[in-house]
Amino acid sequence: MGSKVEVLAGTSEIVILREGQEIARHQAVLPGEVSLKDEHYGSSAGPPRRALRARTQAEETFLALGPPAEAFLRDAAASGTTRLARELAAICALEAAHGREALIAALGRAVQFRRYRADDVAAILAAGTSVPTPRAAGGPLGLDLPRVPVRPLDAYRLEAVR
Repeated sequence: MGSKVEVLAGTSEIVILREGQEIARHQAVLPGEVSLKDEHYGSSAGPPRRALRARTQAEETFLALGPPAEAFLRDAAASGTTRLARELAAICALEAAHGREALIAALGRAVQFRRYRADDVAAILAAGTSVPTPRAAGGPLGLDLPRVPVRPLDAYRLEAVR
């Protein structure tokens, strides 16, 4: 901070010098792109994320549903979903029939399975809790099974059956 630096911009690299010593070197990128190096920050900087700004009342109402709605909107726009404003309004209308918590859970599931239409979210809501929840391979299933009487293996010997 407070130091004067010299920036040398070439066609393929940008070099930053302080008092004649090189302190950073980056690949040149196209306008609007970002060239980050994790070692400059001490940890992974991650890709930059632009905050979503609602342009319509439908988007504002939809984004008020929280992070699952933001993920849904980002992914739906990136996948090229057509008539997105109408889809968002239809999804928001589902809250009256199913409740906020159920709608937010359905949005998370829709993002997980890449389903970005109001009809898809409505189908997830209609299925309710009867839809299976995918688990990682080898993980516990968490089934709530009834208790049954248990017999020892000796009860199945041929002598015991006769």
